[in-house]
Amino acid sequence: MNTSLAWLPADEFTRILEGIGDVHERSRAFADASRINTLYSIMRAGSGHLGSSFSAADTVSWLLLQEMRSPFEPGGDIYFSSKGHDAPGLYASLIGLGALPEEKLHQLRRLGGLPGHPDVSIPHMHANTGSLGMGISRAKGMILGDRLAGARRRVYVLTGDGELQEGQNWEALAGAVRHAMDELTVIVDHNKIQSDTWVAEVSDLGDLEAKFRSFGWGVLRCDGNSAQELDTVFRLREKEYAGVPAVIIADTVKGAGAATFEATSMPEGEWRYRFHSGAPAREDYLRAHGELVASLDALLGRHGLAPLAFSRADLTLPVKPSGPQLPQVYGRALVNRALADERIVALDADLVLDTGLIPFSEALPERFVECGIAEQDMVSMAGGLASRGLLPFVHSFSCFLHARPNEQIYTNASEHRKIVYVGSLAGLIPAAPGHSHQAVRDISALGAVPGLVVLEPANSAETEAAVDYCADAGSSTYLRLVSTPVSEEAEALGAGPLTLGHGRVVRAGGRTVAIGSGPIVLTQLLRAAELLTAEGIELTVVALPWLNRVDSAWLADLAAGADQLFVVENHYTHGGQADLIARSLLELGGERLPAFTGIGLTEVPRCGTEAEALDAHGLSAKRLAERIQERVRSGAHR
Repeated sequence: MNTSLAWLPADEFTRILEGIGDVHERSRAFADASRINTLYSIMRAGSGHLGSSFSAADTVSWLLLQEMRSPFEPGGDIYFSSKGHDAPGLYASLIGLGALPEEKLHQLRRLGGLPGHPDVSIPHMHANTGSLGMGISRAKGMILGDRLAGARRRVYVLTGDGELQEGQNWEALAGAVRHAMDELTVIVDHNKIQSDTWVAEVSDLGDLEAKFRSFGWGVLRCDGNSAQELDTVFRLREKEYAGVPAVIIADTVKGAGAATFEATSMPEGEWRYRFHSGAPAREDYLRAHGELVASLDALLGRHGLAPLAFSRADLTLPVKPSGPQLPQVYGRALVNRALADERIVALDADLVLDTGLIPFSEALPERFVECGIAEQDMVSMAGGLASRGLLPFVHSFSCFLHARPNEQIYTNASEHRKIVYVGSLAGLIPAAPGHSHQAVRDISALGAVPGLVVLEPANSAETEAAVDYCADAGSSTYLRLVSTPVSEEAEALGAGPLTLGHGRVVRAGGRTVAIGSGPIVLTQLLRAAELLTAEGIELTVVALPWLNRVDSAWLADLAAGADQLFVVENHYTHGGQADLIARSLLELGGERLPAFTGIGLTEVPRCGTEAEALDAHGLSAKRLAERIQERVRSGAHR
């Protein structure tokens, strides 16, 4: 879709800063200018966290313009966002101040550009965030490090209110008081909405002020979208809370600054906030852009300044790919199974939309448990439910589900509790959110848990079959679901029998054999096979959905028909399916084994478009074909 997008060049920010003398008005104007460019960059990228960026914009503006001492100089004050969702807004502010190159505004969520969540590879990003609840602890370490070096500077950390459901936040508070960390100020962006819905409806935080005070923290509260109130509370922080860490609970509105996006504009009775992630529709963009421009032009006019001068670009905006999405297919299949099996309960970690659980929550509300952003609590709850004869299906993004509660998953296994863990957003793609959300070590993290079978379906039919397998199996299961739309090639593969450790040939070829699982890898392998045919190599493609199990007899038969065996995985090369198959091949013994090559990620996953990320990590059809051809040719000349 073609549309014209407008952004403010850096000299417009300079004009605002130099032309408005009142510090409160200047901060507000700068925040709105940053909002305009945030909206532009998210529209151009096709995704990003708009509502959170807008709610925090006034706080970020006040900190950078008025509060911090030498924030861009070595030894200057530090600010970072623990929640990470507001990265587009922070980037826009830094670009407006000349702290990041202006061209980066056009490269949000692109390879070599600005990652979807903060990353220390970008100047003035002091911590990798996106995995929630770590920021206060990280800040404490920075302060202790400064003290050991004989230095002192202030550290400001922004957290989300939903983020405060993560237990590590509360672990961090007592130690900050014990060490008298008056260098530390935490600002809670209290916009009342986490992900898609209200914090109070998910896991109410209760009396936040009393909770922080009970740990010995100084507590202040203000309207976080008002520069005047922010000014007041920061002055009170200095005056009243010397010697102790302090928290400022900044009451904000998600989407603040543009009525179109403001949570207060949600229709009565609507549970879902529509602008948490993703790019808005074109009509919403135009309406919100107009609101921001009108407000900022009026402010400039009051100070005798000319209206805003924009730069524009006519762009073809990213088109969302079509095809079924496996979490949604899974969610419908789970409802069907649960209607026939009263043991099944579903637990969610604040991702009911993305994990496909809306149908379950509506059809079986008494068996649906919303746990909030608290994966460890959720998994241990599942162990308790299983101990009472129920069959818990536990849901989150894979990046959080395999890592945060890993010890709790192991404890459940040690008690021989049958639980089904379902991780969405698995693998390299989508790559736009960045590495905190790209689950490419989950197989290695969970594959060794006793009695836990790791299974990745390739398409809708196999996902539906996998739900029945998980419910019927005698063991616990980790169901790994890719969240991007399934390609026509992968969808056309249908489903074979899910026999533990067995795969199936989905493209017959010659004695060059490639094993893969899931829609991303199988799609690229099928396309690579067509490219290889033109080079005289007929590739046999095998789908093996079992990521930590392989049947030795089945593998022996497959190996007997192969000269070259490749295992391609949407995962790091260490600890995944390739390691399993290589070991199993060696244990088979025999006089002849095929030459073996494992292909997967070898570095922290890159942020970018699907095509950019796949190609950068050698998993695109073209790169796979080149790698296979090179290996086959080199083997032929030995």
